[in-house]
Amino acid sequence: MASFKPTKVPFLPKLGEKVTEETLYWKNYKSPVQIKEFGAITKIDFSPLPPHNYAVTASTRIHIYGPHSQEPIRSFTRFRDTAYGGRFRGDGKLLVAGSEEGLIRLFDISGRVALRQFKGHTKAVHMTSFLSDGFRVVSGSDDLSCRVWDVPSAVELSSLTEHTDYIRALAPSKLNPDLFVTGSYDHTVKVFDMRSGSSVMTMQHGHPVECVLLYPSEALLVSTGGRYVKVWDLLKGGQELVSLKNHHKTVTCACLSSVGNKLLTGSLDRHVKVYNSSYKVVHNFDCDASILSMAIAPDDEALAVGMTNGVLSVRHRRHKKDKETLTSRRRRGPSYQVFVKGKNFVPRQDDFLVSKPVKQYLRKYDKQLKSFEVSKALDTALQTWTRTSKPDVTVAVIIELKRRGTLKNALAGRNEEILLFKGFLHVKCVCVCVDLYQQVFHQSPVVERLLQRLMEVLGREAELQQELLQVLGILDTLFTSLTPRKEVAALAASPQRETGVKTHAPHFNELFT
Repeated sequence: MASFKPTKVPFLPKLGEKVTEETLYWKNYKSPVQIKEFGAITKIDFSPLPPHNYAVTASTRIHIYGPHSQEPIRSFTRFRDTAYGGRFRGDGKLLVAGSEEGLIRLFDISGRVALRQFKGHTKAVHMTSFLSDGFRVVSGSDDLSCRVWDVPSAVELSSLTEHTDYIRALAPSKLNPDLFVTGSYDHTVKVFDMRSGSSVMTMQHGHPVECVLLYPSEALLVSTGGRYVKVWDLLKGGQELVSLKNHHKTVTCACLSSVGNKLLTGSLDRHVKVYNSSYKVVHNFDCDASILSMAIAPDDEALAVGMTNGVLSVRHRRHKKDKETLTSRRRRGPSYQVFVKGKNFVPRQDDFLVSKPVKQYLRKYDKQLKSFEVSKALDTALQTWTRTSKPDVTVAVIIELKRRGTLKNALAGRNEEILLFKGFLHVKCVCVCVDLYQQVFHQSPVVERLLQRLMEVLGREAELQQELLQVLGILDTLFTSLTPRKEVAALAASPQRETGVKTHAPHFNELFT
């Protein structure tokens, strides 16, 4: 007796996103490791030197984490109020941070006590950073001023008060120690030059600016605020190049990867988006809460995201060694035959091989077809979830019933409600339904209305097919008329060579007369 063969569901290729090297590169990150902090994480900064530890500013503390540690290796807790903007110096040995009380503190990474305190701001200092020479610190405060401090003497060198609202974004130049960029809630982005003591360039972002970022060449500047990410060309006097609107809520942070300088943006809509060189989104990371801060390691080995609920999410890059260990774990141990016969055992010609029957697992509709319950099998295939998410299964079951010649039996004995609810009038079995229930269709106005609508749809489809055939005929004529003249002459000369009779080649226009 032949065994039952399951219903063959045809495989249909799905149209998905185009897989490129960039998408594969960004998909090669592991699942995130989550670390709980004491408050909302407002700043994350990686050390520029290996092993690339990173500083996390949250609540009244700054924690230093190792690249793979889930516990802080060092903590700075000398803050009376909320700490903001902890950033490393270029050599990774010093750390500067602002605070809600208006003080700026300078820490040594190997110590715990503040080396310097810079006093002068009257309100909270949200942004701090070292200038590229390493001996000066620049800060942006809610008192609408930007100040530059001397590290050795802790003296204020200059104060710039050109902004008219809170300063919440700061980016120093790495090529020139006298230049830095600020962004404010007054919707402006300003480039300051310490040599002139004022701003040399102003860009209108149009929304409160949350983050500014300079490309390594410092020819391009990125500003984020509102739902917009804007790229400015500094070599053309601050001309706007691109305005991106891929987020649904305020974009709070941005950073650049070391490989290819790809732009990453984080938003309150809980998404991190990765852009390619043409500023198209190539990948998307989902987070559990709104994103306030984000940073990527200088070697792209780790991506750290800080959220409003105090959770730090760290993703590490997956390497080939990790894949090899996973595959080695999945390998099964040697079978009984290997233990008894040896690893290099080869069966002889006279050996009789006894194979174990493979257990066959059937779907619900296959079990019903095996039991000749064709009506129940059709009901299972026409369930709402199967019909909407897996229509190929529904079509395969109907084709199998038609092949068996039992489709008519599966559709028989049903009332109006079942026909409408199960969707029999919306699939290929409508023809069989019409043959079965033709005499009683007029008793139901709902069914008649559905059939009338079906006839209208089929009529429109037939008209479209006729129009398409006409278009194909026009295109064939156009393509034929575009054939080069030399090819036409060669075609006309071919019978002359075969017969030896001299014939007159027709003119190009004569071919269509």
